[in-house]
Amino acid sequence: MNRKIIAIVALQALLIVGLFWSLVHFAKDEYEAANIDNEEDIETPNRVSTVDGQTFITVSAVTQLQSGIKLSALKVSSHQANVRSYGVVTNLDPLLELRTRYLAAKAEANIVRAMLANSKLEFNRLNSLNQDNKNISDKMVANAATTIRTEEARIVAAEASAKNIANTMQQQWGLLLTKLAINNEMPQQLQVLVSQQQMLVQITLPYDALEPEAGSSIDISPITAASLKIKATFISRAPNSNNAIPGKTYFYAAKTNELRAGIQVNAAIPQQENFTQGVIIPNTAVVWYGGQPWVYKKVDQNHFVRLSINTDAETDIGWFYTGNLQPNDEVVTRGAQLLLSEEFKYQITNENDD
Repeated sequence: MNRKIIAIVALQALLIVGLFWSLVHFAKDEYEAANIDNEEDIETPNRVSTVDGQTFITVSAVTQLQSGIKLSALKVSSHQANVRSYGVVTNLDPLLELRTRYLAAKAEANIVRAMLANSKLEFNRLNSLNQDNKNISDKMVANAATTIRTEEARIVAAEASAKNIANTMQQQWGLLLTKLAINNEMPQQLQVLVSQQQMLVQITLPYDALEPEAGSSIDISPITAASLKIKATFISRAPNSNNAIPGKTYFYAAKTNELRAGIQVNAAIPQQENFTQGVIIPNTAVVWYGGQPWVYKKVDQNHFVRLSINTDAETDIGWFYTGNLQPNDEVVTRGAQLLLSEEFKYQITNENDD
C-alpha cells in the first residue's frame, strides 16, 4: 500500500514539472516574438549620415515644422577688437593725506605772510622814530628787522614744503589729479571720487596698446563677477605701475555702487584702428557639447551640419564670429538641441553595433 502511494505522488510530481517547463518554454517564445514586433514598431529611419568625415542630419520640411525648428539668416557685422587687461580699484586715502599736508603748508605760508606785512609796517614805524632824534633805540629797529627776516625764511620753508608735497603728489597720482587736489576748494571732479559717487580705477594696458583718447571709455567687470559690465571713463595717465601686471597704467572713473577699493577688475579696451568683418551668431543658436560651443547650419532644404564656433567676442545679442559661416547662412535658432539629440542617438547606435 505504501509503495502505491509513493508511486502516485512521484507521478504527480513529474506531471507538475513537465507542465511548468512547457509553460516557461512557450511564454519565452511569446515574449521574444512580442519584443521583435515592438522593435519593428518603434524602428525609425536613420536621419544621420557621414560624408567625408562630416556628419549631416536629414530632417524633412514637414518634420521641421512639426518639431518647431526655426532658422535665422546671419547678418554681416563689423567688430572692433578689444585689448583684454586688468586693473584695481584705487584707495584715495594717500592722495587725501597729501592734499591735507599741502594745504597746511600753504596755510602756514599765508599766515606768515600776513605776519610779515605787519612786521614790515612795524619796522618802518620804528625806523622812522629812530631816525627822528633817536626816539627809540637802534636795538629795537634791529629786532624788527630780524623778525622780518625770520618770517621771510618761514614763508620760503612753507612754500618749499608745499612744493615738495605737490611734486610727491604728481609722482604718485599724475598731473591732473594733483591739480585737482591742490585747490583750496575741492573741485567737483575730485568730490565725486572722494564721496565714492565714482570709483577711481587704475588699469594696466600692454606696452603696445594705443594711448587712450580724452573722454574715451572702456568696459570693466570685477574678476569674480564677469557678467557685471561697468562703464569707466578715461581720466589721465597713472605714474606708477602695477607690480603684479607689467604694462602702461591709466586712471579711469567708474560711476557705480558695485566697486570697492582693492577690488580687481577685468578690462576690455577697444582699439580704434582695428575693425574686423564677420557675422553675429544669436545666443539662441548656440548649443554646448564637449565643453565647446556649436551651431547647426542649414546646408539645403532637408540637411543640417554641426559646426564649431568660438565665443571670444561677445555682443549684446550673441557672438561676433569670423570663420566658416558667412552672411545669409541660415543657422538653427530653435530646435538645435533636438538635432544634437538625434546625432547622439546615431552615435550610440553605431557604438552598439560595433
